[in-house]
Amino acid sequence: MNSPHVFLIGAGPGDPELLTVKAVRLLQSANIVLHDSLVSPEILALIASSATRVDVGKRAGFRLLTQSDINALLVDAAKQHEIVVRLKGGDPLLFGRAAEEIEALRAANIAFEVVPGISAAFASAAAAQVSLTDRRLASRVLFTTFLRSEEARSFSGVPIAPDTTVVVYMPGPAYAEVSNWLGESGIVAETPCLVISKASQRDQVVRSTTVSLLASLPSLPAPALLIVGRVASHSIISAAAADWLQQFAPENSQHFSIS
Repeated sequence: MNSPHVFLIGAGPGDPELLTVKAVRLLQSANIVLHDSLVSPEILALIASSATRVDVGKRAGFRLLTQSDINALLVDAAKQHEIVVRLKGGDPLLFGRAAEEIEALRAANIAFEVVPGISAAFASAAAAQVSLTDRRLASRVLFTTFLRSEEARSFSGVPIAPDTTVVVYMPGPAYAEVSNWLGESGIVAETPCLVISKASQRDQVVRSTTVSLLASLPSLPAPALLIVGRVASHSIISAAAADWLQQFAPENSQHFSIS
């Protein structure tokens, strides 16, 4: 294949300053940009004024185009333009359906390149100021999404260990259903839970709750994400840190306070 002229770019969580330098350069030199609906206006403003913009996004309960339509549109654009950008929220390779678009481009013998972006999981953790892998509390992270079929989002009966941080993409507006699903997956009702809406953007919102109380929380605007696990509780983090300091660095423990 020739040098790539189709670029699958991660738009990140919404803050334009979190884009890679390469992503910005390509947006400013693109001939056509096919973008998701939830890409922030600030990032869309970076697209070259001469470029054609096509909104191909999908939202819960509403779809502009099918994935097959998007694949065909991407291939067609690649045959007509020198620089084609497919702009996806977050990182293209994490719940972004990039695999299907890559397959379509390969089938058409069209050269392409993937430009990574900051995933919503990491932007949300930064917004909430929690570590997904705090070594005192978590030894693993499970990335999943709720807006799929019941079979696809099943944990296959495997219990979730207490030291697992569960990151739920696209929880949708029905938090009661998500709460039930988490409970049925073996996550205890008292497990701390954070809901982060529009991470990294000016109007970001972070709400702290538990799995059982999630159902009573008002739905927050998309894009939203859940962080579920012991790392989601600041009080638990403080207590764990105090225990860790007492055990491994007792000379510093007197300077640590639990809030």
